[in-house]
Amino acid sequence: MAIYRFRVTFEDYEDIYRDIDMPSKSTFVELHQEIHKSTGYQVDASSSFYVSNDQWKKGTEIALMPSQRKIDAGVLLMEDIRLSKFIDDPHQKFYYIYNFDRPYDFHVELVKILKEEEGKEYPAIFKSVGQAPKMVAAANFPVASDDDEDDEYVEESTEEYGVDEDDDYDTMDGDDEDGEEGEGQAEFGGGEEDY
Repeated sequence: MAIYRFRVTFEDYEDIYRDIDMPSKSTFVELHQEIHKSTGYQVDASSSFYVSNDQWKKGTEIALMPSQRKIDAGVLLMEDIRLSKFIDDPHQKFYYIYNFDRPYDFHVELVKILKEEEGKEYPAIFKSVGQAPKMVAAANFPVASDDDEDDEYVEESTEEYGVDEDDDYDTMDGDDEDGEEGEGQAEFGGGEEDY
């Protein structure tokens, strides 16, 4: 059986990558799981592979946990599609978006086709370079909870963004009243030649 070695690279962190060996009969959901075994990210997030060209232009979508709209449009499902179905090129590329709620984009490229090694278990992480960036956790964002009722009431200030309602709003051409408007404009480089 053929073994596909994929290099999985973070789109925004090209120096962080994983080389993953997958049997050709594996499904896209197995590749998805193996990627996240190597990154430590949660596996159960809505994600998609896209068959891509050399410029990483997205083509056919293969989805995990797709929206109803995508299901109605007949999107392919990761658990139903074998990797071999879309390997037409010895350097086949897939654009991969993990977790549409807080997406990370990956480039997945076939770098080698190997023969299965006797006694070796697949899928397997062949090489891991760099530490996967930390996922932005929901805990980092304020979330309303039932405990908010116990919080002390804070009186709202009438001052917003550091400007009090009673402040005098001076304008740059405040000299309008004296008829010196043209002079003020020239002072601030109204001519294009200054640029």
